[in-house]
Amino acid sequence: MKETATRNKSQSDTITAIATAPGRGGVGIVRVSGSKAHEIAGKILKKIPHPGEYLYSDFLRPDQSCIDSGLALWFENPQSFTGEDVLELQGHGGPVVMGMLLDQVLSHGARLAKPGEFTERAFLNNKLDLAEAEAVADLINAQSQEAAKSALKSLQGAFSKEIHDLVEQLIKLRLYVEAAIDFPEEEIDFLTDSHVLKDSEKLLENLKTLLSNARRGELLQTGINLVIAGRPNAGKSSLLNALSGKDSAIVTDIPGTTRDVLKESIAIDGVPLHIFDTAGIRVTENLIEQEGVKRAFKAISQADRILLVIDFLDLADIEKIRQEILENIPESISGSIPVSYVINKIDKKINQLQNKNQVNSPYQNLLMISAKTGEGLDLLKKHLLACVGLDQGQETLFSARKRHLVSIEQAMNYLNQAISQLKHHQAGELFAEDCRLAQEALNQITGEFTSDDLLGRIFSSFCIGK
Repeated sequence: MKETATRNKSQSDTITAIATAPGRGGVGIVRVSGSKAHEIAGKILKKIPHPGEYLYSDFLRPDQSCIDSGLALWFENPQSFTGEDVLELQGHGGPVVMGMLLDQVLSHGARLAKPGEFTERAFLNNKLDLAEAEAVADLINAQSQEAAKSALKSLQGAFSKEIHDLVEQLIKLRLYVEAAIDFPEEEIDFLTDSHVLKDSEKLLENLKTLLSNARRGELLQTGINLVIAGRPNAGKSSLLNALSGKDSAIVTDIPGTTRDVLKESIAIDGVPLHIFDTAGIRVTENLIEQEGVKRAFKAISQADRILLVIDFLDLADIEKIRQEILENIPESISGSIPVSYVINKIDKKINQLQNKNQVNSPYQNLLMISAKTGEGLDLLKKHLLACVGLDQGQETLFSARKRHLVSIEQAMNYLNQAISQLKHHQAGELFAEDCRLAQEALNQITGEFTSDDLLGRIFSSFCIGK
């Protein structure tokens, strides 16, 4: 049995931290939250501001000497981010000034906040659910405008609403079936009532849609790993340079120029892509090149997708190249990594192609490009977006994390089991139990049902002061 995290925890201590980023800036903020916040405000300020109002004040030491001057903002519980009394002191953003102000707050009985502790208190005091709390960190860490937009939607409750709606549907199914089991005199025959099965199957489809949307949301936050692989001189480094828009890799006509794995991160329509250029794969006596090939295979085995680059002149050997590269990946994962075949250097044989974007081949996901001239790169980019389920112009509904995907998949598995119990065994008790487990899996996303250990892992990844 999993633990249930205790909400509305009583916090006897008061926490503080510098809420602005390290370094120098025009403004710096020291944030205080907890039962002693009002007392600390009285010791540092000449006057405590009214709730929700700014007040310009000196920030004072016990001997009434001035540390700094700035704005003070006061929030009374529960009308604050954390649900506790909160004081914010906004002064000049130099590290020395901020350090002196923080030390003064600490001397009055506060302690230094742990990473993410302000947001954790907001969760524990029911100001945010867990998915919304995680969206705070996702918004701060967003690497693109689309990632920021999706994180904001989750922070505003878009993802949580989807979860709550599905949980309500599960509860209705459970109540109907459990009422029939507990009160047989009511003569509710759910086994012959087709709406239970229909509602369950519809709910399963809704979960599949949610999983698809959540995967898109996760990709916007984390991106995918694309590994460029192929023989020496196929144009792998040229492709990396073309996609990244800069000369990241050395390009020469000498085979085996690339010896190590090079990485560049780009964004296509707001989707982060982490591109790895690898050494050309071939049998060689050169010890350094052998190490490069070894590292290439390691990178390939960890890819989310492989871009297998093939020189147009070697198009007839595509199957041989596929075998010598892809069949050397560990068998346990070789079938799970999708492959896109990128035929490069079409600019050299333009007269031999009637249609440069079409070629007779048994392979899907085959594209014709010239990394040198840029021809076909737009089609490649569109292809990559389509491969991850994010076509150009498609709106992402919310941000998500890997643990969310796992919980949704668990809920789907339990609901599949429940439908099977109903269809094949007419086992109402087992159907109800599987629905309960599916509900618990979804509740882990919003924190209605989760462990303190999980909370610790989540909030420890936040920045201090948030």
